[in-house]
Amino acid sequence: MPRERPLRLPIFPLKSIQSSISFAFSCVILAAILSISLISYQLSVGAVEKNSQGYIEEIIKQVNTNIQSYVDNMENISLLAMTSKDVKYYISDNSFISPEERRPYEKRISDLFQAILYTRQDIANLMVFGYNGRFVSDRRITDLNPNADIAQQAWYKDAKAAGGRSVISAPHIQNIIQNEYRWVVSLSRELKSTDGITAEGVFLVDLNLSVINDLASNINLGKRGYVFIVDRKGNIVYHPQQQLINSNLTAELIPEVTAAKSGSSFIADDDKGKRIYSIQDTSFGWKIVGVAYTDDLIASKGTIRNSILLYALCGLGISLLISFWLSYRLSRPIRNLQADMKLVERGNFGIQTEIGQMNEIGQLGRTFNMMVGRIKTLMDEIIQNQESKRKSELQLLQAQINPHFLYNTLDSIVWMAEQKQHEEVVLMTSALAKLFRASITKDQEIVPIRVEAEHIANYLLIQKMRYESQLDYEIDIADDIMRNKTLKILLQPFVENAIYHGIRGSADKGLIAIRGMRVGDNVVFEVEDNGQGMTPEQLQRLLLPEDGEDRKGIGIRNVDERIKLYFGREYGVHIRSEREVGTCVTITIPIL
Repeated sequence: MPRERPLRLPIFPLKSIQSSISFAFSCVILAAILSISLISYQLSVGAVEKNSQGYIEEIIKQVNTNIQSYVDNMENISLLAMTSKDVKYYISDNSFISPEERRPYEKRISDLFQAILYTRQDIANLMVFGYNGRFVSDRRITDLNPNADIAQQAWYKDAKAAGGRSVISAPHIQNIIQNEYRWVVSLSRELKSTDGITAEGVFLVDLNLSVINDLASNINLGKRGYVFIVDRKGNIVYHPQQQLINSNLTAELIPEVTAAKSGSSFIADDDKGKRIYSIQDTSFGWKIVGVAYTDDLIASKGTIRNSILLYALCGLGISLLISFWLSYRLSRPIRNLQADMKLVERGNFGIQTEIGQMNEIGQLGRTFNMMVGRIKTLMDEIIQNQESKRKSELQLLQAQINPHFLYNTLDSIVWMAEQKQHEEVVLMTSALAKLFRASITKDQEIVPIRVEAEHIANYLLIQKMRYESQLDYEIDIADDIMRNKTLKILLQPFVENAIYHGIRGSADKGLIAIRGMRVGDNVVFEVEDNGQGMTPEQLQRLLLPEDGEDRKGIGIRNVDERIKLYFGREYGVHIRSEREVGTCVTITIPIL
């Protein structure tokens, strides 16, 4: 029956929907205004962000230059030690006759180091450690920490591995001097002999972090921007929030920074806000990173947005005033037809849409009503045909007997007859006859559970006599469900699958346990074996039809569909399996 709607008087007659579409171009103008406004805003903001990114890169390059110059000055100090004749002689293989002969060298080297420290307040220590066991520092009396092994210090090992090149360490606590612990960055370098080949010792410069902190902390990258430094291993050399990072109260994008190339930039957008990261590499392995918040740098972003929004609103208002009345008139019948289509999508094929004027939309509604009526008729026919076809296919599958099983069973009977095992022949033939009788009867699809239990007992008896010591089984079906009903030949496919795919290839004796019980308002069967089990991939393929399966036997998937067809989608088969442990099939049907 057509739905009843309140009577609506047409505002004015429209003979062609094409004439209405011509007025709807105002909507196209509206979309164009919004698109142009959005694109203009994105391009403007993008240009400002790109300029800001270039600005940050230039600042970080300058910071990199300053730090590089600072480290170069430290390397020049190491060159003083390398070129000092006193230092070279002191750490060479030459032997001093007495301590009095050695002290003048130590005094001159110490005076040289003290003169350097006098002009450089940022240097904490200057030391030379010879491989001959001698050492000298900027102090006249230096007591080394007996608990600190010089050879195991990271800066010492790195200097030896670098072979004469300067090595900058990560920030660390210097503990080689007794009762003195300073937070420093160490510049170390292996000293060579006059021939430039033989390594004779390691020169150490401990740098206070105050200078590096000053170089990085005085950089202005907006209100919240900052600069931090990491070494090639990702260790933080300097960060304004280093204590919070060490306490895991905040985090930094260290992996992304270490993976980035020198001179590159990337943008991070998270709960902290949108940030620009600019990276510059130093020659000695550090990465100087500048972080700036785009909201701080793009001061004109709000002005750009407001200006574009103002012009867009003006254009929007004009377009709406011109096209509102006509767009409403145009969209109303289409909305009504759309609502009816949604009802058809939900399965309501009895709907008939209201037909107004006989323009293009009216003709479309008339065609829609005819189409829905025809679809309803065809759907009813298809459902009836498919249900009948499916039942016929399942009955045919049920009636089929596996020729391979029949051949093997008869072959076993012949063998037992030749061996004069008359009782076994009678028992096996009787079980086979009962199995045939249950398979070929087609008058009833639903049978008592007692009949199904007898059928599976006969089947397992035949298989037990065939496989003898390879197979054992248990059947435990509760007496209180024996009079309830179930689908005929429900359990055999799962038992057959357990024998041929789970137990037959196993080296150990197989056990199949069949259980039946009442659980709430359902009857639950379980078919469990201790066979080889299945991998998740094999378990997934088990519920899919194999090639030729619909012609050779009753497949697991067909049994599941058969249960759902008779009892509903909430019932069916569930399989769990573990490799080398076994498989358990759970079959759930309602109580009948």
